[in-house]
Amino acid sequence: MKTIRILLLSALAVAGAGVAHAFDPVKGLPKTEVVFFERQNFTDARDSYMGSDSGRDGNLDMIKEYLVKRATRYLAPGQKLTITITNVDLAGEFEPWRGPQFDDVRIVKDIYPPRIDLTFKVTDAEGKVLAEGKRVLRDPTFMMRLTMAFQDDPLRHEKAMLDDWMSEDLHGLKKTVASAATH
Repeated sequence: MKTIRILLLSALAVAGAGVAHAFDPVKGLPKTEVVFFERQNFTDARDSYMGSDSGRDGNLDMIKEYLVKRATRYLAPGQKLTITITNVDLAGEFEPWRGPQFDDVRIVKDIYPPRIDLTFKVTDAEGKVLAEGKRVLRDPTFMMRLTMAFQDDPLRHEKAMLDDWMSEDLHGLKKTVASAATH
């Protein structure tokens, strides 16, 4: 029992050191804010053919949580990322002609690719804009992609597409801050 307690305390100490290293008390932790603009008008973020507001909101909340979690790897302490999502069209479609037993089944085919429209802005601790833009994310080849990390995730195609976007537009923001601090 003592060995387990010692191992657990050691693991917590190492994890705490990592968090302390990432935290700059002057600049604060990196922050990501995600806003859905007029979510009721999104093309398709629902969870069934008839789609309830709570089902749509559940899908959007999962996208928001994912963005907030993943964006921290691209941001330096004190930086803030603001993302405004203006439209979502999830991969797949509901096909009502298949019958009522398929109302909750999203049929995923390559003719129904994921789409997300967004604007973003990255600012530093002083409010200076480091990056910004408007993006129309589309992945027409989403069915050819191996998304093993999200294999059982109903939003795996959207998450892979968002990862591509963050990798392209946010890559290097930490390095910019680090190189500016050394000069």
